[in-house]
Amino acid sequence: MSPPSDRRASGSSRGKRAAERPASRRGFGGRSAQSERQAGDTAQAAYVPTQEPAPREPSGSTLALPPEAEPEPAASPRDLRQGPHRAQVACAVVVVVLGLGALVASVLDRGPAWLEGAGAVAVATALSWLLAARTAGRPLVAAVVALGLGLAAVLGGGRILPTGAAVMTCAVGGVYAVMVTVPAVTFLRAVREVLVATVVAVVTALAALGFQPTVSATRFDLVTLVVALALAFAVVHRLGAGLHGLGRRGLIIVVVGAVLLFATLLYAELLRRYGAQDVVSTVLDFVDRTRERIGAFPRPLVVLLGIPALTWGTHLRARRRQGWWVTAFGVAATVPMAAGLAAPGGSLLEAGLRVLYSLVLGLPLGYLLIRLDLALTGTRGRRGRRAEEAGPHRPEPARFAEL
Repeated sequence: MSPPSDRRASGSSRGKRAAERPASRRGFGGRSAQSERQAGDTAQAAYVPTQEPAPREPSGSTLALPPEAEPEPAASPRDLRQGPHRAQVACAVVVVVLGLGALVASVLDRGPAWLEGAGAVAVATALSWLLAARTAGRPLVAAVVALGLGLAAVLGGGRILPTGAAVMTCAVGGVYAVMVTVPAVTFLRAVREVLVATVVAVVTALAALGFQPTVSATRFDLVTLVVALALAFAVVHRLGAGLHGLGRRGLIIVVVGAVLLFATLLYAELLRRYGAQDVVSTVLDFVDRTRERIGAFPRPLVVLLGIPALTWGTHLRARRRQGWWVTAFGVAATVPMAAGLAAPGGSLLEAGLRVLYSLVLGLPLGYLLIRLDLALTGTRGRRGRRAEEAGPHRPEPARFAEL
């Protein structure tokens, strides 16, 4: 048997080794790691932290609150309004009406001799102001220039000044007749816009006649049309977002309209100057016979290009901004209407019938263009078209507001 001292030494060494073992390898008397983790979670869940009391502010101090921002003053309707004031537009319209009354009275041989010139100057000045206000120009400057030129033409007389004033009036009135239109959702509204432009063109024709120009009908029509086209495209270049906003489809439309315009003018000029005598005589005889039977002969440029472009352009503007480029070709209708009374030997009845026949023949062509455009790019089916007409459309300022 071993002595007792050896047993105590071996027992003490075994106890040291057991104490050095990890808890997971101890016997039944030791606690496992999982039980220790569960005990730790239970103790953590049972622990409720005590909230420290908030530090008390000294009785003599007060909290400095940030100053509240003052509300911005609401914008007045005058600040939100763009373009001319309604009172200014009303004054311009009143001037046009008074000038028109003076012109009608002079045509009916009523009133003094100076009434015709005064009415022409008043209408030309008001139309210049309205066009500048509509196109975001300088209305006061335009009105002063038109007033000075009109007074010089009436008071100075001669041949150059009255003719220049008549050209300016026809160009400004023809362009304003196009710019005063608004987008049309349906064909009937497009017809309404064409009639509005026609009324403005007729008023312009009476004002141009009031200057008593001494003109050659062909040259007068050509000069006024070129000036009006240049002015209209300069304005539409801004309204239609420039040439880069045309797109392929819009570029094709502008090219086709320009080719049709210049082809018509060039063909008429070549036929008049270099055409065979038999062909020219046949054409002139046909025009004379038509004029004798129905009282007037409509102008081909107005029927084939001007009125269809104005009808389709106002309808297209309700959906696309590129419709302004099509509407610009409407001056091919409004300018010849405005210059219709300036031709020597013309009568009011013949000019009125010419306008009426042009509308009757040109509006169906505009309707065909609208239907073709809707068939190619619009919604298919009657219900789809009705839903498109009732839905939201491209916004545009009111008739007398600034574009």
